[in-house]
Amino acid sequence: MDLFINTIAALMTIAILSFLFRDNPLYKFAEHLVVGVSMGYWVVILYQTSFYPKLYQPLQRTFAGTSETILDPLVFLPGLLGILLFTRFVPRVGWLARIPMAYILGVGSGAAVPLLIQVNVIQQIYPTMTVFLPGNTTTTAAMVNNILVLVGVICGLAYFFFSARHTGALGGLSRVGIWILMVGFGASFGYTVMSRISLLYGRMNFMVFDWAQPLLRAIF
Repeated sequence: MDLFINTIAALMTIAILSFLFRDNPLYKFAEHLVVGVSMGYWVVILYQTSFYPKLYQPLQRTFAGTSETILDPLVFLPGLLGILLFTRFVPRVGWLARIPMAYILGVGSGAAVPLLIQVNVIQQIYPTMTVFLPGNTTTTAAMVNNILVLVGVICGLAYFFFSARHTGALGGLSRVGIWILMVGFGASFGYTVMSRISLLYGRMNFMVFDWAQPLLRAIF
């Protein structure tokens, strides 16, 4: 059974890698299979974690007479908004789908903005300055490292300060900021390439040791 599953996985891997030759039906089949399986997986997950416990079960208890109120706003309103999303398939009333979409975008933005500020701004500023706070003891190497980080942050911000001409001290800081940004982009790109190579290595290791060798032993 394991060999059968590994064979299917290996064939799908070969189908995906066949795109290196040219676009072909095998690649399209594997691509559509990935999208379809992913969507099916997430539909089941959302049904089990959202629809069934948060909408179906409360409504079932309500109509069975075990709930205090028939129309619980925390159950009825989200369910109504979800139903309105499907009006998109009916052209005459399709505009009703804008109501839940606006709600989703508004709530999503309201939840995302404070989180992004906390993660990308506050949490980035705090480690940069915390080493210089009174009473914070650290090693000399850590102090030098944090000073370099602080200098890099200041120079990087100076490069994006467009309210003044980049001349004099500001121009020098911005030029250093360019080098720091290039080092950061280069390191990020190198990390991305290495992570992709690591994935390729893992897949080739699977193809050779987990599929090809057991398959040859089973045949011969």
